[in-house]
Amino acid sequence: MEPPLVSIITINYNEVEMTARCLERLQALTYPNVEVFAVDNASAEGQAKVLAERFPEVTVIANDTNDGFAGGNNVALRRARGQYVLLLNNDALPEPGLLEPLVETMEARPDVGIASPKIVFADGEGGDEPSRIQYAGSAPINPYTGRSHTVGYGEPDDGRFDEPGRTHLAHGAAMMIRRSVFEDIGLLAEDYFLYYEEHDFTERAKRAGYAVYYDARATVRHEASVSVGRHSPLKAHYMTRNRLLYLRRNVRGGAFLFSTLVYWVLAVPKQLLTLLVAGEAERFWATARGAAWHLRHAFDDVQGQCALPDAEPKDSAPAAAPDPQDASPSASVSTP
Repeated sequence: MEPPLVSIITINYNEVEMTARCLERLQALTYPNVEVFAVDNASAEGQAKVLAERFPEVTVIANDTNDGFAGGNNVALRRARGQYVLLLNNDALPEPGLLEPLVETMEARPDVGIASPKIVFADGEGGDEPSRIQYAGSAPINPYTGRSHTVGYGEPDDGRFDEPGRTHLAHGAAMMIRRSVFEDIGLLAEDYFLYYEEHDFTERAKRAGYAVYYDARATVRHEASVSVGRHSPLKAHYMTRNRLLYLRRNVRGGAFLFSTLVYWVLAVPKQLLTLLVAGEAERFWATARGAAWHLRHAFDDVQGQCALPDAEPKDSAPAAAPDPQDASPSASVSTP
């Protein structure tokens, strides 16, 4: 019997060589039944064509606009036929055996809706020292601060984080999602554009009754923030804006009132003062614009698809995926 089809989606934005490196790693996967999508988010002219020519087995989709992480993935998700979907950053380098344990978990645990592998920093590849952990599971997002603690971050991958199990948050660099999750709660929320969208999606899935799982048997190496930059104004803007957007959507009652107070009285002023003292004008104004967005949209309904009732935990098998023989991957560039 053929194993379940896995749809793999990655996004390119002006990082064609990095994306190509990711796609080359995907060619080495040992799992026998995959389809791969590369979505080009309006990169410099010709990048989508380059990817299509170098990887004819990949379905390359060229967006006319930069739709961000969520929007770019959603374009491919509407075409994906897999029973399971792997969202993979273009700066994430999968190990050949990545998919087998993730699919095994999904098949054995119908309650699991989302699973992430162990993620290590790519700078340790090929060296004598152990790689450093970026993700080995996660604590929940603190409803008062909008922040979370990633298990194992910065620690050596020396065997201490090899126990798989349920966790609170998946990691957007590599997350496998059961098809039925999308059927139950919809696609990724596109108004985040960048950052916090995977946390929002995870919370929606949990409210719909799905579990989140950390599978230490699977590994991805991640060159973090390649497309955006670790200290870019763009990152400062969306991290500031989306932190409160996440809280507005997912926290209620006294916790939300307290988190709003922390955001406006402590977090934003502290960040702005730090950037001002450091002379980082671009990041200062990007942070200010991110916070000001909430003043302009203070009375908007920001719930979107997130206003879901709590559900009982899942205990039944997911719906069957479409027959993989119904279509074949395209070797040309397509548009949404």
